[in-house]
This record gives sequence, structure tokens and C-alpha cells, in this order.
Amino acid sequence: MNRSVANEAVGTTDMPATNTALPLLEPDDSPPYHRHNENTASQVLLVADHASAYIPSSLQQLGLEDWVLERHVAWDIGSDLLARYLSDMLQAPAILAGFSRLVVDPNRQYDDPTAFIEVSDGIPIPGNQGLDETEKQRRANMLARPYHRAIAEHLQQIRLQGRVPALISVHTCTPVFGQVERPWHIGVMWDKDPRLAVPLIERLSQMPGVCVGDNEPYSGRDTHDYTIDHHAEAAGLPHVAIEVRQDLVGDRQGARHWAAVLAHALQDILADNALYQLWGQHPGNSPAHKPVIE
Repeated sequence: MNRSVANEAVGTTDMPATNTALPLLEPDDSPPYHRHNENTASQVLLVADHASAYIPSSLQQLGLEDWVLERHVAWDIGSDLLARYLSDMLQAPAILAGFSRLVVDPNRQYDDPTAFIEVSDGIPIPGNQGLDETEKQRRANMLARPYHRAIAEHLQQIRLQGRVPALISVHTCTPVFGQVERPWHIGVMWDKDPRLAVPLIERLSQMPGVCVGDNEPYSGRDTHDYTIDHHAEAAGLPHVAIEVRQDLVGDRQGARHWAAVLAHALQDILADNALYQLWGQHPGNSPAHKPVIE
């Protein structure tokens, strides 16, 4: 098989070498993050790490064909709509990443091999092959760190008001993985802190026609949940990560419906003042504590 045919088969095109002297973001590029309902007074913050398939123009689409950017490898399909609708229904602000996880995955430690993944779901990513540390740092500094800085600063604003913030991370998952169908409509991911997750699982389980996964299809105990670990778990803040099946939220009607399901389950939980207590004995966990912003 010649190279051009092989590239077509896996959805790639020839990718020229990256020039790290060039700026990563051009004036017409998407910013590193987007805010929704920024000025609401809620002490709850929604985040969506994988809400975009956008690749900065200077990276020449990482050498990928257009169809790859429509796949789950590039983003959590429907998570942008889901997060925005849920933000509206809860009257809580949301911060959504404005770049594809193929450029840099903001839900990974930067030294994790999957932060700059070279092959995803069997698809080689030409623009990620053999990246040096300079290019990795350029992408992290220009995209992932501004996104995380925005999250940290918003949580700090809530702390400075004398309140404890809560963090909800919104994701979507494929309906089939490894030829195995996933039955769960919604997955609730959590580790040691049950305050948000356990009552959410209970309420969703009581809803007719809703199949909920307790740490399914992924586990909150996995190391691949940097955003929650970094911003909430280590600081003792109430938190939960949510996965909704992509076939349910691929259009506006579906995203609105499942956002309403989540909002109905979450509203009473989030209204309980007992939720907003710091969890465990973490140094500097007073509301005025200022976290380190990378």
C-alpha cells in the first residue's frame, strides 16, 4: 500500500514539521476557553474539558482529514450543548475548553503520554508524532493552562466571597466501546467524596427510563481526571464528573432533554447548604485560600 492510500485509510494527510517559532494562535483562532453565564451568582461552576474539536490554524489540522474531527477522538460530541443547557437550567456559570483534546488534553497531567496522544482509536495523529518538550510546553502554555487558570480564578472569586464552590465536570461518551454496547444513559464519576455523586446517583436511579452508571463507563478513581483532581478533590471542594452517552445529546433537542434530566436531579442537591463544607483535612482549605495557578 502506498503512502497516500495508507493516509486516506486512516484519515491523515502529510504533515509538515512544526515550526515552534510561530505563534500558536492567530487572531482569527478560537480562544483557549469560552465562558457561558459568566455573571451568574451561583457558587457552582460547570466545566467541559472536551467541548471543542477546534485545532489552531497554525497546526494545519495536525495533518488529519476533516472527518476525524467529527469523531470522539477529537472531542466529546454534544458536550458543548449539554454544558450550556445545564448552565442555563441551573443558573450557574460554565467554562468550556476551546480546543481539541488532540492538540493537548486538558484533563491529563502534562507528562501523561495521552496528553499529546500519537494514536487515538487506531488513528495516527501526524502532528503529534515525536513532539519535543518545547512544542508540548507551547501548546500547554497557550491552551491548557489558560483554560485551567480561568477555572482556578473563578473558583477563587467564589472563595473570596466567603463561600465554598462546587465543581461539576461535563463529558460525553460513545454508545459502543470495543464492540460492547454501553447501557448507561448517564455515568456518575467520583472517588472519595460522596456528597454530590451519591445523591445524584440515587435521584437519577429513581427516574423512569434512566439507566445510571456508578463509576461507569469510566471510574473517578482513574488517574485520567486531572481537572477534578487538581481543582476540587485536592482542595476538599464538593465535585462530580458526569458522562452522558453521545447518541443521546448529538442534537439540540437531545442535549436539552438530558440537561433537563440532570438539572432536575441536581437542583435539590445543590440547594442543600450542608453540601458546601470542605471535605477532609486539607491544608489551607479556608474559603479565602488561594490555590496555585499554573
